[in-house]
Amino acid sequence: MDKKSIFEKYLKIFIFAGAVFLVLISLGIFSFLSHNKELQRETIGEIGAKEADPAVWGRYFPLHYQTYMQNFESTEKTSHFETKPYMEKIYAGTGYAAEFNEPRGHVYSIEDILAVDSTRRKIGAACNTCKSSQIPEIIEKYGDEYYQMGFEEINSQLEHPIACLDCHDPKTMELRITRPALAEAFARQGKDIENATRQEMRSLVCAQCHVTYYFEKNTKKVTFPWDKGVKADEILAYFDGKGFTEWNHPDAGTGLVKARHAEYETFLGSTHETAGVACADCHMPYKKMGNTKVSSHYWTSPLKNIEESCMTCHRESSDWLTARIKDIQEKTKEIQDIAGNVVVQAIEEIKAARESQGSDPQLIKEAQEMHRKGQWYLDYVMVTNGYGFHNPTETMNNLGKAIDYAHQAIQLAKDAEKARGDGR
Repeated sequence: MDKKSIFEKYLKIFIFAGAVFLVLISLGIFSFLSHNKELQRETIGEIGAKEADPAVWGRYFPLHYQTYMQNFESTEKTSHFETKPYMEKIYAGTGYAAEFNEPRGHVYSIEDILAVDSTRRKIGAACNTCKSSQIPEIIEKYGDEYYQMGFEEINSQLEHPIACLDCHDPKTMELRITRPALAEAFARQGKDIENATRQEMRSLVCAQCHVTYYFEKNTKKVTFPWDKGVKADEILAYFDGKGFTEWNHPDAGTGLVKARHAEYETFLGSTHETAGVACADCHMPYKKMGNTKVSSHYWTSPLKNIEESCMTCHRESSDWLTARIKDIQEKTKEIQDIAGNVVVQAIEEIKAARESQGSDPQLIKEAQEMHRKGQWYLDYVMVTNGYGFHNPTETMNNLGKAIDYAHQAIQLAKDAEKARGDGR
C-alpha cells in the first residue's frame, strides 16, 4: 500500500473519530442542559395578584409546595411554663400569664391564634397582622381602621395561614414587603426599603414579623420601636422617651413593656449577619430535589438539615457543629433561668416593700425602675427563638444586664422596707 492510500485511510479514521466525539459532546451538553434547568412554572394560567391560597401556588411550584407542606409535621403544643415557670410571675397582669405556648410554626398561625386564651385577645384585630396571607389585602381594604377592628371580626374573614403571598410578588416571584410596619420603621430612620439588595430581602421578608413591636395606645397600630436603633437598650430608650407603659405589674406595681420575638434585631450585628448570611440561608437552605435545586420552604431549625444549612460554609463535621450549637443554647438557658428567678425575687421584694407600712416610696420607685429594666432585658432574650444562637455575645450581655438590674431592684426594695426604722 502506497503512502497516499495509508494517509487517506488514517484521515478517514480521524474524521470518523472526530465526528463520533462531536456527537458525544453534543449529547453530553444536551443532557446537562436538559437536566439542570431552573424550575419552570407550568403553563396553566397566572397566579392572581391577591391569591392567598398556598395550594394554588403549589400547582405552579410543586417542589416548593412539597417542602412547605412539611411544616405540618409539628403538631405538639408545648407550654413555655414547663421549662420556664418564672414566666407566670413575670407576666402577671397580662394574658401571657394565663397561657403562653411554644410556637408550632407558620402553617398553624390561624388555628393557634383562634385557640389562645380569651384574655390575650383584648388588642383586637391587630393580633392577626402576621397570621395570614390574606392580611395585606384586608389592610388595603380597611386602611388604618383595620387595627381597631375586633378580633373575631377579622378572624371570620381568614382562611389561609402564612403562605407564599406574604413574601412573593405573584407575577415576578420577587421577594417583597407586604406589612406596612416594617417599611414605616425604615422610613422613620431615613432608609428606603426599596433599595434593599436581594440578599438583604432574604432577611427582611422575615423581619416583617420576626421582630419586637408594640400597639400604639390610641390607634392600636402595629409599630416597630426602632427610631433610636434596633438593639435592646435602644428600644428601651425609645419606650422610656415616650413614657410608654404596656401594663402595670399587679404585685410590683411597675410599669412594664413587653418584648416580642426580636429575632431580626438580635441577628443584626452577629457573626453570621456581618459575614453576609441571611435568615433564609440557614432556615430555608437550598436542597436538591430530583434534578432541581429548590429553596426549602420548610421553616425549621437548621439542626434538622445541618448538611444544607451549615455545611455549605462550615468545614467542621456535623457532629462538631451540632455540639457547638447545643453548648451555646444550653449555657444561654442556664443563665436565662438565673435571670428569670432573680427577676421574680425582685418582684416579690418590691411587693413586700409596698405592703409594708412606712417603706420609703422614693426607694420603691427606684426599685421599680430597676425592675422595669431587668425584666425588659430578660424578656428580650426569653421570647426570642434560638436560645442565644442568633447572637450569643449580645444575648449574654442582655442577660447580664437583666441579672444586674434585678439585683439592684432587690436591694432598693429591701432598703425601702428598712427605712421604716430609720425615721424616714
